[in-house]
Amino acid sequence: MIGKEGQVGGQLSTLLQPLGKLVIFGENDLDLTQADRIREKIRDVHPHLIVNAAAYTAVDKAEEEAELALAVNGTAPAILAEEAKRLGAALVHYSTDYVFDGNQPGPYTEEDSPNPLSVYGRTKLAGDEAIRSVGLPHLIFRTAWVYGLQGKNFLLTIQRLAKERDELKIVDDQVGSPTWCRTIAQITANVLTQVLPEHSPGDLSRFEQASGLYNLVCSGQTSWFGFAQAILKASPESQNTKLIPIPTSEYPTPAPRPAHAVLYTEKQHAAVGRTPPAWDTTLNYCLSR
Repeated sequence: MIGKEGQVGGQLSTLLQPLGKLVIFGENDLDLTQADRIREKIRDVHPHLIVNAAAYTAVDKAEEEAELALAVNGTAPAILAEEAKRLGAALVHYSTDYVFDGNQPGPYTEEDSPNPLSVYGRTKLAGDEAIRSVGLPHLIFRTAWVYGLQGKNFLLTIQRLAKERDELKIVDDQVGSPTWCRTIAQITANVLTQVLPEHSPGDLSRFEQASGLYNLVCSGQTSWFGFAQAILKASPESQNTKLIPIPTSEYPTPAPRPAHAVLYTEKQHAAVGRTPPAWDTTLNYCLSR
């Protein structure tokens, strides 16, 4: 498993343990900008399954560091896919709603055509396409608005700012599905339990049948303003902070964001056999921990 420092990777480090021997790489163990080192590490481990939870996620900074973002988000996943195919292994990878422009009024399915607005979105799409073109058993989980109790994310930012300021201006015309990192990791583990053989790790026949792209987000949708409201409502020490809804035009960023990037999860629901949990219920459960 690659990316132990990340939000999803941190959860996967625990939840994937029951599936078999787990070798975990972090930033200091594997530099995803070094193609030769990636190949060397993968060949040394000789895994049956590679789970790549690492990514360049600094959306605005990527506009200035396009080459670095492409190396981590586009080139590295391609190399992982090539090495996995060479070893007869499978690959799990994570994508993003930022591959869409957000102009579609309804939810996006896995079959809808991407049109990323930012360098980050384009580099993530490059990784998705590279994996699919290699032709190996793979699962690409496309997620959105990921948060948790560690790292850098909207939840922790709102909690911090609410302690520092009496009022916060929050964008109210971008819509998505806040998704707890543990939910992503748990659904990943559930799917892998179903598709990986218990006693024959090299048998990927069930994995091949399930192979493909899946949207993986919590159910329901809200704006960043609505997300912030829910965070403060569940954080008693911050309930006196006033929230002011604003349009995106009043909060310009180097990288444009999709305005309406809601993901349709019926395909993932059919594969896992359960409906994704509601975003607000999951948020409350996260904060109660």
